[in-house]
Amino acid sequence: MTVFNVVFTPAREALSVSRVSHDLDRVEVSFDDPNLVANAGLLLVGTLVVRLGLEGMIDATVRLGRRVGGARPGGKVLTLVHSMVAGGSHIDHADVLRSGASGRVLPHRVMAPSTLGTFLRCFTFGHVRQLEAVVGHTLRRAWEMGAGPGAARLVIDVDSTVCEVVGKLKAGAAFGYTKVLGYHPILASRSDTGEILHARMRKGSANTARGARRFIEELVARVRRGGAVGEVVVRMDSGFWSKDTIATLARLDVRYTMAVRSGNIAVAAAIATIGDEAWVDIDYTPDDQAQVAECTYSGRRLIVRRTRLIDSHQAALWPNWRHHAFLTDLTGDAADVDAFHRNHAVVELDIRDLKEGSGLEHVPSGSFDANSAWLQCAVLAHNLIRWSTTLGQRTPAEGRSVARTIRHRLIAVPARLVNHAGTPTLRGPARWPWGQWFQRRLAALSLLPLQPG
Repeated sequence: MTVFNVVFTPAREALSVSRVSHDLDRVEVSFDDPNLVANAGLLLVGTLVVRLGLEGMIDATVRLGRRVGGARPGGKVLTLVHSMVAGGSHIDHADVLRSGASGRVLPHRVMAPSTLGTFLRCFTFGHVRQLEAVVGHTLRRAWEMGAGPGAARLVIDVDSTVCEVVGKLKAGAAFGYTKVLGYHPILASRSDTGEILHARMRKGSANTARGARRFIEELVARVRRGGAVGEVVVRMDSGFWSKDTIATLARLDVRYTMAVRSGNIAVAAAIATIGDEAWVDIDYTPDDQAQVAECTYSGRRLIVRRTRLIDSHQAALWPNWRHHAFLTDLTGDAADVDAFHRNHAVVELDIRDLKEGSGLEHVPSGSFDANSAWLQCAVLAHNLIRWSTTLGQRTPAEGRSVARTIRHRLIAVPARLVNHAGTPTLRGPARWPWGQWFQRRLAALSLLPLQPG
């Protein structure tokens, strides 16, 4: 891979330039500079892709045979991934990577959008599973480089979402419980980093718990192979509540917190056995009073949080307690376990980020398998954005940021590619607020060991 030197012009040089006010009507526009890079931060992700050996891994794993459009899957998948990293949500958006010198900061050949469409349509269910395997191998390699939890506790949030579509020609799209036409994928995210650990596309009419057992089995096997040797805890909402799911988690030696439907007759009866003296006040929102207690349900620990409105004009309309219960096999104080379970809500941030930050706000094809492959590309883009800011040397300024923030600060920086004394050099804008962070991240990623393809 070509070694780049990145230069952000110091402020003192820029201040020497005289500032002249021009009439905007006199500004001429032309798109003719072959050395401009619209998203110079792709260099960071491209460097990480090389270190992970992604293109060779994809070529070796995704075997499309002689299917039309199936040649060189590595370059095509990575073109889609880098397009999503740059903010693309449609296949046509990949053309941004072919503008100016953008393709020269990427470690692979950039494919045309028409080629990418043909490529996606040649996927079958088996090929999608091969691409899922690539996501798992990539996760393992990144964790081996230092991103993994190691022996620490790994908390995983499992949830589903609805990807809305327009039109009735998309295979598998249907109306589900939200009354929205679309798909209903299931996914799992890592609570402390926001990484997507596993994802699978499903029909829009799929029940929330459809395929949950198989999904959890694959998820746990994936994180164990990745090096998670400590305790694993899975948090789920009531849509996944079933004896089969609980039995699967117990068989895999995984702890859990699982919400239940408080309106269920048996659950309501169990909650009714809790005495008034057992309820303990907890901190909650200013307009609500909240208390926590626990009991048993079917021989398992059931923790219940009840809330009601106070100091609000609506309190008189809803004076009764509302109950929110979940099953768990965790030990510890009920209030602490309840706070831990409530933090399951962070998965909604990861889902939003996957949609708004990694291209899943739109599913482009009429083929269900093509859209399933698109989901896996979005997962790769989502994770690569995060690893680009965390792998290698880490500073206090680098935390759990959303993709939109990372893109604004590091990816979408414009630059000019020039030859500086024989060294390819990206010259970024003067006084770029995050220029030092960019250079620090590039240096850290360049020091990561190369993985085989």
